[in-house]
Amino acid sequence: MDFIEGIIQYGFLQKALLTSIMVGIICGVIGCFIILRGMALMGDAISHAVLPGVALSYMIGINFFFGAVFTGVLTALGIGFISQNSRIKNDVSIGIMFTAAFASGIILITMMKSSTDLYHILFGNVLAVRPDEMWTTLFIGIIVLVSIYVFYKELLVSSFDPTMARAYGLPVRVIHYFLMVLLTLVTVASLQTVGIILVVAMLITPASTAYLLTNRLWVMLYLSAGLGILSSIIGLYFSYTYNLASGATIVLAATFLFILAFIFSPKQGLLWRSMKNFKRKTIST
Repeated sequence: MDFIEGIIQYGFLQKALLTSIMVGIICGVIGCFIILRGMALMGDAISHAVLPGVALSYMIGINFFFGAVFTGVLTALGIGFISQNSRIKNDVSIGIMFTAAFASGIILITMMKSSTDLYHILFGNVLAVRPDEMWTTLFIGIIVLVSIYVFYKELLVSSFDPTMARAYGLPVRVIHYFLMVLLTLVTVASLQTVGIILVVAMLITPASTAYLLTNRLWVMLYLSAGLGILSSIIGLYFSYTYNLASGATIVLAATFLFILAFIFSPKQGLLWRSMKNFKRKTIST
């Protein structure tokens, strides 16, 4: 009841709730394509690579959105360039680039007089979200969702069968980098809510939970978005009620939902598979 009354009375909690819901939706949707393409490590790389851009933005006094997008996209391009022009494999180039970017961000933070705001960027504090950050998240969310709607077929084919996508004449490499740009935008939108360190969990966990519940992509997208919303609301409730870190509580809520799906999911759940194996042994004996 205190949480509901707080939403009615306090503007900061209303902004926090709306921002959390938007982040849950866009992270859930883009996360589906990330896990289907086996790009979880890339999501981790992009989330860490925006840190130097955020630090630079604070140092020169501009909105961190611009710096974060710039360094995120630059890192994604650098990863592709290294893996395509050397013997270094993709996962190794990811490790090289994102650790270098993250280390650069830490150095820049130490050079600043105050790192209070950047602490929230690292770990998230949705209860302190400002109106301009809420509107930025909404703007990014619209771009991401419209892009996925318009290019759904291209993303679908290239995610499940890149060889067939090339045979159809689809620019697979362009689609890949396009998805990296969307991933960067989603990461930037999630900074204030869950922070750089935990954003990869919101990209991966709701989508993985949805993956256990369905075999159809469009259903997976809706489920993942819904699970992202539910995780955000539950996490925000515990954060506000018990004065806990918002990013951590949101991620733990998403993890709890994943554990439930892992155990009880029809056909894919641990309990269902255990019962199926037990029946097979019973019939065979």
